[in-house]
Amino acid sequence: MDELADAIRADLRLSADPSRAAGQQAYMKSAMPFLGVRVPAARRLAHARARGIRDGVVLQETALTLWDGAQFREERYAALALLALRPVKGDLAIVPMIAHMVRTGQWWDITDELAHRVADLLDAHPAEATPLVRAWSVDDDLWMRRLAIIAQLGRRDRLDLDLLTDVIEQNADDPEFFIRKAIGWALRDAARTRPDEVRAFVAAHRLSPLSAREALKNL
Repeated sequence: MDELADAIRADLRLSADPSRAAGQQAYMKSAMPFLGVRVPAARRLAHARARGIRDGVVLQETALTLWDGAQFREERYAALALLALRPVKGDLAIVPMIAHMVRTGQWWDITDELAHRVADLLDAHPAEATPLVRAWSVDDDLWMRRLAIIAQLGRRDRLDLDLLTDVIEQNADDPEFFIRKAIGWALRDAARTRPDEVRAFVAAHRLSPLSAREALKNL
């Protein structure tokens, strides 16, 4: 695991562009510095190094090594990329890691990427993942609540509308911008396949103007 993590770190450093790094750090309001590697490039480097690895435990442990030992933010992006690979995608074993990364990452770029991994879990293990999402929707950590709200982005015809309704209702009164934005985003995405239900939900609930505006943007 350390060898794979070290190889990914080395690849990231070889791809570093110091002229971009300061701007990336300022944009993300990040205390952790950047190398100046674009996010898609960081993902590609991680995937390339992990090509051919079929052992999910190796990928999980490498991801955790990269995450906890990160000196640059791109190392964390590479860690996230490993969790999207087939041997671990949709594996319930990554649930503690998802929570750990959200709680220690504490920002929208981390949370929003990990929401896709929760969607994978809902597809693969709905009976186990659904109560987890409901529990996260009332967590003390706002980023865990955001994770729960946007966990079904892109699910389209697989959308669990009851689950989405529950997690939004738990957070509808929250004044936090990142929660209100997440509510609107989740509803706007749901409206792609369930427009009538989204209109009815917005009409029946006292949502913030931001959430309602985002929800109805394309209707």
